[in-house]
Amino acid sequence: MENTNPTRLAIAATLHCLTGCAIGEVLGMVIGTALGWSDLATIALAVALAFVFGYALTVRPVLRSGLPLARAIRVALVADTVSIAVMELVDNGVMLAVPGAMRAGLTDPLFWGSLAGALAVAFVVTVPVNRALIVRGRGHAAVHQHHHGGHHPNAPAAS
Repeated sequence: MENTNPTRLAIAATLHCLTGCAIGEVLGMVIGTALGWSDLATIALAVALAFVFGYALTVRPVLRSGLPLARAIRVALVADTVSIAVMELVDNGVMLAVPGAMRAGLTDPLFWGSLAGALAVAFVVTVPVNRALIVRGRGHAAVHQHHHGGHHPNAPAAS
C-alpha cells in the first residue's frame, strides 16, 4: 500500500469525512436558517444530511470496487460513523457556542464565518480520533482496502 502512515491516513480520512459533513452541514444550516427553523430543528437536519452525504461519499467508491450495495453500506457504517459523529458534535457545538451564529441570516458574515470556523475546529478534533481508530484497524482502515484495492495492515478481515 502506498501510504501506511497512520497520521497521513487519518488526515485523508478526516478530509473525506469533512467533505461529506460540510456538504450536509451547510445544506442543513442553509435550509433551516432560510426557513426560520429553531436551532434544534436546523441542527437535526444538518446532522442527518451530514451522515447521508458522508456515507454516500464512502459507499460510491466502495461500490466501484465491486462490493454489493448491502456490503458497501456496512463498510461505510463501520468506516465513518465515529468520525462523522465526532465531527458533527464538535462543529454543531461550536455553532451553538458562537453568540448569534445560529440566528444570523444567510447574508451575514457571522453565519458563514462561524460555520467555516466550526468545521475547521471539528477537523482538528477529529484527526486524532481517526488516527486512533486506524491504528486499531477500525474506522477508515476498514474501508481503505476498498478505496485502493489493498488491505490496511491493521484492518480487520472483510466478512
